[in-house]
Amino acid sequence: LALARRKTKKSRKTPPLSTTTTHNTSTMALRMIGDKVMGLMAAQYQKALGSQLATYGLRYEDLLNEDEKEVKEALELADPEVVTGRTRRLKRAIDLNFKRKSLQDYSPNMELDMWKKEIYVDIEKIRARDQEYAQLNAHNKQ
Repeated sequence: LALARRKTKKSRKTPPLSTTTTHNTSTMALRMIGDKVMGLMAAQYQKALGSQLATYGLRYEDLLNEDEKEVKEALELADPEVVTGRTRRLKRAIDLNFKRKSLQDYSPNMELDMWKKEIYVDIEKIRARDQEYAQLNAHNKQ
């Protein structure tokens, strides 16, 4: 009888919690907190950058470096109106900065779409194409 009791006690033990399960949940919780913090910081940065862009009448895409291969190719493929608009916005911003004026001084009712994406989609496609090309030709590097 005592032997039977010992066997039942041993079989009723629950296995200890896996350290990987607790590690995964803590990692997931940290990732969620990190995403929240980065989202708040990104919103603050976007707000600050948006006010600076509005001062000179620029778009976010106007800040992209034309010397980068992908940006240069996207501008070559873009409509002439897009390139002309970008050039005019950049020249106007240079002029306003030189004069120490704001765009609001000259046209206070002008509505700006600072986050409009005209060439960024093409830039992403060009980068994806270049990555795919590099992966397909990776065997040639050996």
